[in-house]
Amino acid sequence: MCDEIRELGFEYIEASHGMSLSMLPGIIEAVEEKRIRVAGVHNFFPAPIEVQGDAPDAYRFTSHRPEVRERAMRLSMETLMAAARLEAKYVVLHMGEVELFRGHDATRTLQRMVRNGYVGTAEYARLKGELVRKRMRWAPIYLRRAQEALHQLAEKAREYNLILGVEGRSHFEQMPGEAEFVDLLEAFADNPHVRYWHDFGHIQRKHNLLLLNHDAYLARLKPYMYGAHVNDVQWPQRDHRAPFMGGDVDFDTLLPKYFTQAMPLTWELSGSVKKEQILAAKQRWDALHATLPQN
Repeated sequence: MCDEIRELGFEYIEASHGMSLSMLPGIIEAVEEKRIRVAGVHNFFPAPIEVQGDAPDAYRFTSHRPEVRERAMRLSMETLMAAARLEAKYVVLHMGEVELFRGHDATRTLQRMVRNGYVGTAEYARLKGELVRKRMRWAPIYLRRAQEALHQLAEKAREYNLILGVEGRSHFEQMPGEAEFVDLLEAFADNPHVRYWHDFGHIQRKHNLLLLNHDAYLARLKPYMYGAHVNDVQWPQRDHRAPFMGGDVDFDTLLPKYFTQAMPLTWELSGSVKKEQILAAKQRWDALHATLPQN
């Protein structure tokens, strides 16, 4: 896997939540042999042995159940330890969700209405408004739990000299949302180990649902920015596409406006993206990236 990534022109990887414990020795070997370098790690890494498949949200810091929050914390501490062993610089975190919604029904309902042509209608606006008001009433409970977890993790991150990147999420139910992000990060403004991690695909999906404006959202979070996951979106919600391959994200505008060459910008792509698409996208990406400010 690492050799194939190098052949595509990438020198670094992000060790992610889909990797099992059995893959860790191979990653360590590749790093020690200098066949690849690890830029960062995505929580939970390696994946919990008791969970089937790729499940970064199997345990949430915002859960009502103390044992679930405790398991999330224990796994996260193991992730930080693995990141330090791999000489990574950052760890990407999912902070949880507002659990008054059942599953992701709110987001799925909005997506279904958008696909059926209701975007911009009074019916769509009315439903979206009801969901926003409901979320605002209950969000402070979950935000407080997320902050408490982040305080504990930040202490360990300081010990390992890691950056915790709190990721912008794709679903309306997830935490933190655009309304809570600044408050959460402002509480850690003086802590150099807690920063914002952007995901172009996630935020574009919310932009497509009229939940936010991608450009304005980035403007608010620019002071806290550390890095980003790079992926495009086929309207309205199919993300993890290669950039510039017919998706919705306006990289030509957003990248020079909010990002620098020094920031880690990690490509996060679906396995269905073809090698030829990656090579073509990377050629255009490299040209655009060279125009960014260095710091």
